[in-house]
Amino acid sequence: MIARALLLATALIAASSAAAVAQTQETFANRNVIAAPVLRATVQVSGDLVRIGDVIDNAGSAGQIAIYRAPDLGTTGSLSIAQVLNTLRAHQVIGVDTRDLKEISVTRLARTLEGKDIELQVARALERRNGLGDAANLSLTFDRDPGDVRLDAGFTGGMLPTIARYDNRNGRFDVTFEIANENGAAAKLRFTGTAIETVEAAVLARNIERNEILKSSDVMVERRPKAEVGTDPAARDRAVGMQARRQLRAGQAIRTADLVKPDLVQRDQNVTLIYDAPGIYLTMRGKALDNGTEGDVVNVMNLQSKRTLSGTVTGRGQVSITPPAPRPAQTSDTTSSLGTTQPAPVAVATVSSPVAPKTE
Repeated sequence: MIARALLLATALIAASSAAAVAQTQETFANRNVIAAPVLRATVQVSGDLVRIGDVIDNAGSAGQIAIYRAPDLGTTGSLSIAQVLNTLRAHQVIGVDTRDLKEISVTRLARTLEGKDIELQVARALERRNGLGDAANLSLTFDRDPGDVRLDAGFTGGMLPTIARYDNRNGRFDVTFEIANENGAAAKLRFTGTAIETVEAAVLARNIERNEILKSSDVMVERRPKAEVGTDPAARDRAVGMQARRQLRAGQAIRTADLVKPDLVQRDQNVTLIYDAPGIYLTMRGKALDNGTEGDVVNVMNLQSKRTLSGTVTGRGQVSITPPAPRPAQTSDTTSSLGTTQPAPVAVATVSSPVAPKTE
């Protein structure tokens, strides 16, 4: 009886041990399947280091170990499989599944700030500062061309100006930006140079002589420094058809003061004299003695009477002679003879004579 019980216990123990061994082997097999490190064909990193966890899956506790320097910002490099395996073995990472790869490509992610965007941000930081105008009208020259600036991909914040200085005496600017990182640290970018406010101006395409009329082909539009153009730049549509007050050179920005309305009458030109009065309208031939534009008063000669008259230019080759206004009637200062007659003065003569004595 006792022997039978011992045999039964021995059998149970043997069965339990076999089941435990089988379960342990199955567990190890599953662990090996799940935890087997596998190489990645492409790797993307956002920092300046490549870690074991970046190049293989299932790196475990070794994942944070740095093994390579990352490529330059925004660029891609490659690693041979043999080189990677040797590096992994040095850190006790073995049994890596290479998936028959020949090499691994490593790309360093970056945020690129284009040069035109940097210039726009600097202009906005200087807008309306110390006499400057709108950002769209500012022309910037950098001491060092910023080009395209690359930052780690973690710098996701906007360009916030922390320092913005401008000296209107020499046009110098000094602007510093901060760009926040998702980890808390901020990148600083500083730019220096000169800023000039510009305006659209009508510019001459050729030399213009005095009194010459500007044609459409003579005038083009360019942005010029505001200080060069002055406070009265001429718009192109208003410059065309106007007459130059003086000689102007090609490339010169046109000012309103440089132009006048074109002369409709030229000196020594034959013109039509128009005499217009109530009930009378006469035209006659004349000769201009002055230049004049519309509304100017010029001297002209009546070719028939040879008299010199003054008239107003009313059109091309036309001068209007205004008749003189009638003179008002003069009032007499003498009084009417029908007025009140004043009495004539009466002269009184006084005679003095001795009185004769009475005869007794």
